[in-house]
Amino acid sequence: MFIAFVTVLLFAFIFELLIQRRWIGVMHKMKIEQVTKLYGPSWHEKTKMGTPTMGGIVFIPVALLCLPLIMTLSGDFSWEYALRLLSYPIAAAAVGLIDDWMKYSRHSSDGLKSLQKLALQTAVTIPWALWVSSPPYMILPGIELSRALFVLLVAFIGVGLQNAVNVTDGLDGLAAGCSLISFTAALTFIDGGAALTLFIAAACGICLGFLWHNANPAEVFMGDVGAHFLAGFLLSICLNAGVLIFVVPLGFFFGVEILSVAIQIIAIRCFHRKVFRMSPIHHHFEMAGWQETRIVTRFWIAHILGIVLLMAAVLYLAVRGL
Repeated sequence: MFIAFVTVLLFAFIFELLIQRRWIGVMHKMKIEQVTKLYGPSWHEKTKMGTPTMGGIVFIPVALLCLPLIMTLSGDFSWEYALRLLSYPIAAAAVGLIDDWMKYSRHSSDGLKSLQKLALQTAVTIPWALWVSSPPYMILPGIELSRALFVLLVAFIGVGLQNAVNVTDGLDGLAAGCSLISFTAALTFIDGGAALTLFIAAACGICLGFLWHNANPAEVFMGDVGAHFLAGFLLSICLNAGVLIFVVPLGFFFGVEILSVAIQIIAIRCFHRKVFRMSPIHHHFEMAGWQETRIVTRFWIAHILGIVLLMAAVLYLAVRGL
């Protein structure tokens, strides 16, 4: 299995590396590039503007190219299982692509309105959750939900995670690196069979290949399409493996990022003051004078520690049965 894992990872890495390079050139020709945002540090206008910003489109063909290899190397592969696993990240990516394309068409940082985006994210998540979820609807030993509540929980997590990964993608290498850490940790804690292990290997290879181009100074950004794909893939892995609760520790830092945005909005609207100099939280540390590479590296470390501590808590509760 180790050789199979390495084979799929390297396959995904090489194809992501090569196809992304070609796609970057195409995006430059089409002027699919970052434009001035209404939020974010002012110096991003000089350091981020003009960088191609739909790199995440490549994640989908690379994942599909891995399918024949995974089918060959795993003994428990089925096309139905592949569809159950990949349909959600691809559908979520489609929502992100609509948002990215509207920004490109308008030459603006404004794409879908918040409620439109939320509606589309919910629309792709609930049907998939209804299809994939199967009894018993457990989140922890001793805590079983009705099917309706379980599906609503999956929808809440799915929509939240898509937006969380999206807001994390604000510094070079931050979202891609955290995603790589999450998928690597999933290998350690999730035992879902050979096929699932190889799908996780493909996810790791995709993140590694993208990080090659996205490391500071970034040659490409993943855009909403990429952030949605990675979020959808992480949730799909956990749900299909029957360990939905694991998405909480595995998505630790994404949760921190989206929580910082929520806290800032509540503080401003309810108390007319800011908690952070700027949100999400990575911008707070930029405004405090930290270098971008230092923020990214330390947040990777924080993500690793958060995963370890939260996973230990989840496993402890599981063993004790609450």
